[in-house]
Amino acid sequence: MIILYLYTEVMGYSMATIKSLVDQGNIIHIVHWDKKKISPYQLSNYKNVYTYSRSLQTYESLKSIIFNINPDITVVSGWQDIMYLRLARVLKSSNKIVVVGFDDQWHGTLRQYLGLIIGKCGGLNLFFSHAWISGIYQFEYARNLGFKKNKIIYDLYSADLIMFHEAYKNSQLLKKESYPHRFLFVGRLEKIKGLKILINSWEQIKEKRKDWELVIIGSGILRRELETNSDIIIKDFLQPEDMIKEIPQVGCFILPSINEPWGVVVHEFAAAGLPMIASNCVGAATEFIVHGLNGYIVDPNNESHLSSAMLRIIDKTDEELIYMGSASHDFSLHITPETSASNLTSLKN
Repeated sequence: MIILYLYTEVMGYSMATIKSLVDQGNIIHIVHWDKKKISPYQLSNYKNVYTYSRSLQTYESLKSIIFNINPDITVVSGWQDIMYLRLARVLKSSNKIVVVGFDDQWHGTLRQYLGLIIGKCGGLNLFFSHAWISGIYQFEYARNLGFKKNKIIYDLYSADLIMFHEAYKNSQLLKKESYPHRFLFVGRLEKIKGLKILINSWEQIKEKRKDWELVIIGSGILRRELETNSDIIIKDFLQPEDMIKEIPQVGCFILPSINEPWGVVVHEFAAAGLPMIASNCVGAATEFIVHGLNGYIVDPNNESHLSSAMLRIIDKTDEELIYMGSASHDFSLHITPETSASNLTSLKN
């Protein structure tokens, strides 16, 4: 089967599903934005995966490439790219399977209500035959956009479980000997990620931290401000293969985002076997965190909620933390690259 992706930006976790699709015998073509990227992730070369830089294409050149490829399934991940939408309409009018992938949650904004009106009027049917969503929070949005239940598939995103499960396996003996008392945040260093709330919450428990530390990994506009804080450890953005080297050194993952439609990073560190703290805005928390069992779900606008959750982790014994991490690891199997890939290819079967 030939599968075409029209991407705005390819992220590291995107490749887990794509590699699984290749393992199942499919050929993948990816058109992706190579400029105006929000992440420093670099796309590597993979067998039977062919890539095209969006900046080098005109509408006619890309249309020619697509019709030469003749994809069985096209996935559009980039509503804002008008060229992608034009091409999706051409493919859909040729009775091709054209899937829109999105992780947005329904918030009832003006923009979403406009989309709802367009969807209810059949406008989306001009472009897409199916919706591919990440989780339950996205199902409501897909239905509001006019997609029928049997036209919606799940597991848009998956962590690279081979990589993170291996990191879990390799870190267990070390953690049983000496559990690392470090909180870890990974993501863009921006206000929307709840970083200011995290720092304020960390300051609130200054006298109760015991030997725990806070590590922040990423790049973004808040980096310079964060670097002035001597109470935290700042590290640059890391490629996935370097990120897993941090796992033996950390004891709990935190994602206190104010807005986080999904958050594959939660899946990644669940797979790595870490206790978790996430805000109730994080879509992936519904799949990989059971409050009180393997972590805590907090109000992103309440610093005392976050500081309280951090103290609950600090007050756990190392044995309890290892058990929580084991539960996270088990929950990571709820979604896999194989379920993600198979959901997509099921549309052609």
